[in-house]
Amino acid sequence: MESRLMASGPDLTPRAWTVSALCRAVADTLDARFNPVTVRGEVSGFSRAASGHCYFSLKDESGQIRCAMFRRAASLMDFSPRDGELVEVRGRLGVYEARGDLQLVVESMERAGQGALFEQFLRLKAKLEGEGLFDPAHKRELSSQPRAIGVVTSLGAAAWHDVVTALQRRVPHIPVLMAPALVQGVGAAPTLVQALQQMYALTAEDNPLSPPVDVILLVRGGGSMEDLWAFNDEQLARVIASSPVPVVSGVGHETDFTIADFVADVRAPTPTAAAEMAATERGVGLQALTVLEHRLTRGLLRQQDRQAQQLDSLASRLSVGLARQQERRTQRLNAVATRLSRPQALLGQHQQWLDRLAHRLQAGAHNQLTGSRHRLERQQDRLDFSREQQIRQRSERLERLALRLSSVDPHRVLDRGYAWLSDDQGQALTQAAQFQPGQSVQATLSDGVVPLVVKD
Repeated sequence: MESRLMASGPDLTPRAWTVSALCRAVADTLDARFNPVTVRGEVSGFSRAASGHCYFSLKDESGQIRCAMFRRAASLMDFSPRDGELVEVRGRLGVYEARGDLQLVVESMERAGQGALFEQFLRLKAKLEGEGLFDPAHKRELSSQPRAIGVVTSLGAAAWHDVVTALQRRVPHIPVLMAPALVQGVGAAPTLVQALQQMYALTAEDNPLSPPVDVILLVRGGGSMEDLWAFNDEQLARVIASSPVPVVSGVGHETDFTIADFVADVRAPTPTAAAEMAATERGVGLQALTVLEHRLTRGLLRQQDRQAQQLDSLASRLSVGLARQQERRTQRLNAVATRLSRPQALLGQHQQWLDRLAHRLQAGAHNQLTGSRHRLERQQDRLDFSREQQIRQRSERLERLALRLSSVDPHRVLDRGYAWLSDDQGQALTQAAQFQPGQSVQATLSDGVVPLVVKD
């Protein structure tokens, strides 16, 4: 920089740069001093925008630099870079003026090795796979209706909000228990192990805090390989393998893989997907119950019809049998009376005995018919009660939904004395700066619309 001269003498005040001019000057200096440049490092935070441009960082043990690879150069790559992969890039070093960041614009990229983290990941994966921790035979199926769902993640993570939202929407009737843990950083893996062990204690049948936990969700949002590294811990993998209930791993995005994904019983592409896999949606269960109700109703009606037919058949057969039996007894009595030629009084006694016997037989048949009819009536009463209970429960649910709907009705706000202001185009006016003198305004009240004019 040059100092400026004035009539009174030299001005020692340093030159005042504009920000953009300083950024351009630094960029020119970098271009003259370093470019073109070749850099070797591990890929971190690689992402590809919808435009086709790629953004990532290159790092080593003690430093990192932001990189941008535009669509033309990215289309020439013969591989898809992954976080932790060691690459060698060629490009031009400059300054991204919008943020004042040092940036390497990459013109070509090629593999230079797998990178330390990725190689460590592959070694652990091969070791645990050789021990059988990934064997599909050890994977357990998930219950469609668990008694309780356990979640292991960070309380401050977006994954916890996503999981709770999905479970509240799909299965609000199932309890959700949470064991907090760190999901990123040096000390994250031990806290994940401790949280899982706490959740295992809640899977016992005699758990006093809640119904037994039947499935555990181990979740975290997306990130670089470094961000997800806690889920590549060997001790964590062995604790997951020892779980008494199925474990669903929902770590990162669909393209992210960790050791926890391979050990878990089920791997979900996202935390929300893990929540959706944990239990069948309540609507599906209710629909199945409705189908079962219809089947049960039809079965009861068919059973009732069959029993009524059987009762009619038994009554008919009993009546015929009683009539035949009475006829045979009368014939035998007459034959005996004829052979013995006994006095009329003896015949009268036998006739009375025969009448009593016939009366007892008829009474027994009537009692049997009455008992069967009463059993059918009790079955009909139980069926009617079940139908009424179903109708009452669904009516109460409709009333609760109607109450919730009415609570968000905007007209209820207007009923409390508020008004909605809009211009002649119907656009809402929410700030004083939107009003102009002489402007026509409409005020919507609870019972109609009032035209207004802005005076000042």
